[in-house]
Amino acid sequence: MADCIFCKIAQKEIPSQLVYEDEQVVAFRDLEPQAPVHVLVIPKKHVASVLALTAEDSGLVSHIFVDVIPQLARELGIAEKGFRVVANTGEEGGQSVGHLHFHLLGGRSMQWPPG
Repeated sequence: MADCIFCKIAQKEIPSQLVYEDEQVVAFRDLEPQAPVHVLVIPKKHVASVLALTAEDSGLVSHIFVDVIPQLARELGIAEKGFRVVANTGEEGGQSVGHLHFHLLGGRSMQWPPG
């Protein structure tokens, strides 16, 4: 989409702190990190949310979860102790940008409730 900020980041029209890129995906540091490691993993293809995924996207989702996220977790030093992957969906789910994205968070205890 022309006005989607994440599409613009994926197309390098807007600068970001890129930590990973391949043909299908980019990952960059969140501007308002909620943990010492907070990276957003997004498909380059515009997909509005988890609800907009189709069977055609199964390879993309598999690539993100089987290849990209584990590799990033290892490279960012959070694989051994643990991390969280979150996909907010819809307004009440906390999705603030209408482009599918996965938050990769780690570097501190992610226990819920905190304590």
